[in-house]
Amino acid sequence: MSHRKLNPQKQSLTVGDVARRSGVAVSTVHYYEAKGLIESTRNAGNQRRFSRDVLRRVAVIKIAQRTGMPLAEIKASLDDLPTSRTPDAEDWRHLSEQWRSALDERIRCLIALRDQLDGCIGCGCLSLKSCPLRNPGDVLADTDAEGEASPSVVGTGVPGR
Repeated sequence: MSHRKLNPQKQSLTVGDVARRSGVAVSTVHYYEAKGLIESTRNAGNQRRFSRDVLRRVAVIKIAQRTGMPLAEIKASLDDLPTSRTPDAEDWRHLSEQWRSALDERIRCLIALRDQLDGCIGCGCLSLKSCPLRNPGDVLADTDAEGEASPSVVGTGVPGR
């Protein structure tokens, strides 16, 4: 595989440059752009060109994804960053602070789930209606015979079948 060196004077990056330097597939770069997570411009030949700060954005996206954060939340946070300049350390620190509470909550829920698994594995009930892991708070009690949520439980975060 050829590894081209990027000219340090080059102000914009091709989609291949972004993918190679970020460690993601070209299709991932296109997907992030389609979802509004990163932006490009078009040159005279209608080819995508990315500013160099997109490399930092892709790195932050990948880190946030590793924490389990949904792309919609990542996008909402990135939308708060300045577009007129490359985000600096203070901007990233603010982003980190925003994500910390959500990450702490995710960790708390995972620890609780881990601690409940011991009892669940020993229980053996495999009940989809009363299992505290599958049906916390018995919210599925308000479902119809086919297991579809009634209007009272729609939007409560109860996973589907």
